[in-house]
Amino acid sequence: MTGGRDRDEPILPRLAAGEPGAAQEVIRAYGGLVWSLALRFNRSRDDAEDAVQDIFTDVWKSAHRYHEQRASERVFITMIARRRLIDRLRRDKRRSEVEPMAAGPESQQHQPGDSGERGWDAEQATRAMQQLSADQRRVLEMSVTQGLTQREIAEAIDVPLGTVKTHMRRGLIRLREIMATEGMGATGESAR
Repeated sequence: MTGGRDRDEPILPRLAAGEPGAAQEVIRAYGGLVWSLALRFNRSRDDAEDAVQDIFTDVWKSAHRYHEQRASERVFITMIARRRLIDRLRRDKRRSEVEPMAAGPESQQHQPGDSGERGWDAEQATRAMQQLSADQRRVLEMSVTQGLTQREIAEAIDVPLGTVKTHMRRGLIRLREIMATEGMGATGESAR
């Protein structure tokens, strides 16, 4: 068990320092824990394996933030694993919501029982996105098309998380305004 190892000789500081063999020690010590969490959060073993790789990559990148006084390595790694697994679930959910729109208006207009309104909505959304500021458009596109979290976007474009949240919030507010205005003009009714 790793319980004694956590108190006596933490591995994460050695991993952060780039000590040879430390990565393998972390995997040996916490692989079972991470694997069991990944299996709970994923439908298939393949997805769980991908998640485990992502988690250990995140552990490696975050090892320098570990402080023995704040939490045990087990708690630290569990928090990283849960955050990464939740992010993956959110990203997968966004992708499943976006995929029908990504097929394009033509394919959507020919679905049974659909009068083409969804195709029109996709076109309207695309036009509305073009009216946003470059920063607002960039963070929203990264979120929707790449499934990135706000934190991942902040890291990717090297800006503070609060800035990303602000761009996203203002962008969404502006999108609603634009789409409500365009929806009113196109249908003659006020948008809900």
